[in-house]
Amino acid sequence: MAKEEEILSARPASGETARMESALRPNSLGEFVGQSRLKENLAVFIQAARRRKECLDHCLFYSPPGLGKTTLSYILAREMGVNIKVTSGPVLSKPGDLAAMLTTELAEGDILFIDEIHRLNAAVEEALYPVMEDFVFFINTGQGPGSTTLKLAVPRFTLVGATTRSGLLTGPLRDRFGIVFNLGFYGEEEITQILARSAGILGSRAEKDALRLIARRSRGTPRIANRLLKRVRDFADVKANGIITPDVTRAAMTSLEIDPEGLDNLDRRLLLAIAEKFGGGPVGIETLAVSVSEEADTLTDVIEPFLMQAGFLKRTTRGRVITAKAAAHLGLKLPRQAELL
Repeated sequence: MAKEEEILSARPASGETARMESALRPNSLGEFVGQSRLKENLAVFIQAARRRKECLDHCLFYSPPGLGKTTLSYILAREMGVNIKVTSGPVLSKPGDLAAMLTTELAEGDILFIDEIHRLNAAVEEALYPVMEDFVFFINTGQGPGSTTLKLAVPRFTLVGATTRSGLLTGPLRDRFGIVFNLGFYGEEEITQILARSAGILGSRAEKDALRLIARRSRGTPRIANRLLKRVRDFADVKANGIITPDVTRAAMTSLEIDPEGLDNLDRRLLLAIAEKFGGGPVGIETLAVSVSEEADTLTDVIEPFLMQAGFLKRTTRGRVITAKAAAHLGLKLPRQAELL
């Protein structure tokens, strides 16, 4: 009984839940697990900027969702000792939205973080060019021959852009970023370290082997790992006195329909559609999206990067093709022509 009371006492009070959830994000480069080369370079750039008492150069982070782009932006602000203003590409629908933000919400040295920056309106993007280069904003007043252009100085700041679709960025915008990084998927050991930290913050008691099982099914993505940890914690609270064990983890994963390779129901539906409806491929993304009742962007941005990285899917000039590894995992027999692709 005493042991059970000791375990349960580690649980946060219900009023602390929101604070615990936000605390899952690391607050410094030292706490940030993985992306070693990126962290080393960022540390140098930050130290150099602070020694010169200058703004950090404009930064661009690109990767599939959930790999730490937003987290790194907040870390940059903390490491530089400045404030951060967060927005997204679709929100800035006209140049006036950008002007208001630059002139009233940013101070010298602050960071402006634009998520999904590839979705910026063309007019907003063009207005951003002189801002990034010379920290001036041009405002057109009036129409026709009587119109004039006002030149407005803005505080020197750092623009941090994040995107899941780097290929959709225009060349002029991409070239104006001085620091560009691609975040890759995380290794199993790195995800296990992240989960151990998260479990401690959440007040959960977890066995190392259980955390490894979660990490193996997390698709190399910290966001997915933390989400699975919270769901396994629910099963542990109900069925294992709050202790996250390998057995309760396996039971939770079976209930959530996540297999040992980390594939969920949508992954399997996509691979099965290619194999069974289209003879193993190739098949175009729009056709594939209709067949599984999902948006093409969801498949391209969220599903495909992991499936290709794990060797379950190939992109060819003619479309998507299922691999022999995926067929073996799903217990399927591919047509001979698909096996050769």
